[in-house]
Amino acid sequence: MIATFASPADVEAAFYDAIARADLLALMSVWADDEDIVCIHPTGQRLSGTVAIRDSWRSIFANNARLKVRLSRVLRWNSMLLAVHNVVETLYIGDEEKAHGPMLATNVFQRGTNGWRLLAHHSSTAADRDLADKRAGEREETSPRVLH
Repeated sequence: MIATFASPADVEAAFYDAIARADLLALMSVWADDEDIVCIHPTGQRLSGTVAIRDSWRSIFANNARLKVRLSRVLRWNSMLLAVHNVVETLYIGDEEKAHGPMLATNVFQRGTNGWRLLAHHSSTAADRDLADKRAGEREETSPRVLH
C-alpha cells in the first residue's frame, strides 16, 4: 500500500520519523516516484535516483544505531503543487547527549496523484554565522508563505 501524504509537513514529519526509526521502507515511501529525485548529504555527495538514495540510506542505517534529527528555524513556502522548506537540523546519534551539527537543510516537495512527495533533500554543514542564536527579528514560521 502506498502512503498518502496530505501536506508537505506530513511528508517531512514522516521522513524524519523514518530516519529516527532507521526504517528504510518508510523512508523511501516519502520520495516521489521519479528517477530525478535528489539527496545531498552533509558530506556533499549528490545522489540522484531511487537506487542511489536507497543504497545511501541503507548504509547510513547499517552504520548507526539510532539517529534523531531535531528541526528548528523552519521556513516554508507552499503553492498548490510545489513546496520548499528550509530547516536547521540538529543530529543526535544513539544515546549521545552531544548534538552534531547544526546542518542547514532544504526539502522540496511535489504534489502528484498520490499526494505530496519529497523531490529533493539537501543537507549541508552550517557556517559559523549560522551557529549563533536567532538574530533579532528572526521568527519561527508558524504558517507557510505562498510560493508563486
